[in-house]
Amino acid sequence: MGIFSSIKDAIFGKAEAKAAPAPAPRAAPAPGAPAVKPTNLDKPVAPLVDIESVLDARLGADKLNWRTSIVDLMKLVGTDASYAERKELAEEFGNTSYEGSADDNILLHKQLMKQLQAHGGKVPANLVD
Repeated sequence: MGIFSSIKDAIFGKAEAKAAPAPAPRAAPAPGAPAVKPTNLDKPVAPLVDIESVLDARLGADKLNWRTSIVDLMKLVGTDASYAERKELAEEFGNTSYEGSADDNILLHKQLMKQLQAHGGKVPANLVD
């Protein structure tokens, strides 16, 4: 499991990481009954997780600057925030030139927020811009 998966599971919960159950098969319509067209309502919708609320509710959130610091965010969710782990996370996002500078960490934080958003998280716009 990668660093991003660990962070995502810590925020979304492990139940969210499991695949959704397959929909039950539909019974064949009775002869002469009108055909029912499938709609988008038939597809399961992934629930949105309010990232800000979940992280604010964690013990110690008031003492950490998780909204802008990748190190504090990783500490808050209980993952290792070492340089090596941050470098590995950056590489998961395709950034092979991560050196741990302040600019690198700001970019990494924004990339993480964008990925959480892409995986069903509700992230305030100021955290992804």
